[in-house]
Amino acid sequence: MKSQHQVVLSLGTNKGNRLLNIENCIQLIHQEVGTVIKISKLYETPSWGFDSDVFYNCALVLHTFKSANTILTKILNIEKQLGRIRGETLEYQSRIIDIDLIAFNEEIIDAEKLQVPHPLMQNRKFVLMPMLDLNLNWVHPVFHKKIAELLEISPDESVCSVVQKMEIPLDKIPLDQFNYIAFEGNIGAGKTTLSTKIAEDFNAKTVLERFADNPFLPKFYEDQNRYAFPLEMSFLADRYKQLSDDLAQFDLFKDFIVADYHIFKSLIFAKITLAEDEYRLYRTLFDIVYREMPKPDLYIYLYQNTERLLENIKKRGRSYEQNIPADYLDKINSGYLDYIKSQTDLNVLIIDVSDRDFVENQEDYLYILEEIRQKICK
Repeated sequence: MKSQHQVVLSLGTNKGNRLLNIENCIQLIHQEVGTVIKISKLYETPSWGFDSDVFYNCALVLHTFKSANTILTKILNIEKQLGRIRGETLEYQSRIIDIDLIAFNEEIIDAEKLQVPHPLMQNRKFVLMPMLDLNLNWVHPVFHKKIAELLEISPDESVCSVVQKMEIPLDKIPLDQFNYIAFEGNIGAGKTTLSTKIAEDFNAKTVLERFADNPFLPKFYEDQNRYAFPLEMSFLADRYKQLSDDLAQFDLFKDFIVADYHIFKSLIFAKITLAEDEYRLYRTLFDIVYREMPKPDLYIYLYQNTERLLENIKKRGRSYEQNIPADYLDKINSGYLDYIKSQTDLNVLIIDVSDRDFVENQEDYLYILEEIRQKICK
């Protein structure tokens, strides 16, 4: 699972209602470009390179899977939405909003329309001071210096004054009130992708299922009758060990734990794949294990219809999954829904993501976060 890009943007405005311009800009970036996870304090700064009214400036950190060029296109579009009209002149001008792409991970990009890191950032206090607030472990890939070091040697002597703190959109979703959140779903529902993304955005520790290391899985898809029991037993043992170890180890640097499975899935799959006598034996062992396992504070089931699941399975291209029949996926969905109905003491949220793409479409990801927020705030 690939990680998201860490992107730093610098925002500035010196026309109209400056605070409202910045707030509207942050909201549009969060809705259309990527997840805003950090925002610096808001600064009032003198104009740089020309004489004009003073600016409001801030910087923010963005998480996204989008490329640098795509981000550039989207932020230019946001500038237009907010009323900025770029003229033909290259001279500095007053503006209702200005969005600069300062950093894209620690990559160097030198293209005709995009240079990253921003080639003038080291000379601009109104960029460096807000960026210092972000407390990033970021090193300039050209100068090999941290932000604090660049600020010390910057030739810019202008005075930048703090105006106020800014509200971070994710603060409205208090996931850190939980210790342990489990995402579940059928094969291909996107639970690992979503778990990883949420963990990155909310500073959580991930517990991800280690299915790729299971030697019985490819064999099971070739001969289910022969390999179903050893497969389910190996999954149960591995899940028990992983959850026991990871849930017991508190991470001082993470706020909570996000898992892409709950151990009860072992019983759901076993009921589908095992013969009746094998299932009775398996159930006896499972009940012993299950009693000792902590239950998630929030259990989120990602529902996807079978047609969409088959599309996702084909797209991700795991050879041993390509012949999974639709009725097998239907049985898994039914198993999960029956389990959820039976769990009166489990804090459950079902989200239908059949028509959602939370990797490509930021609005779909925010839809999921809003569903979680509403569940928490009930």
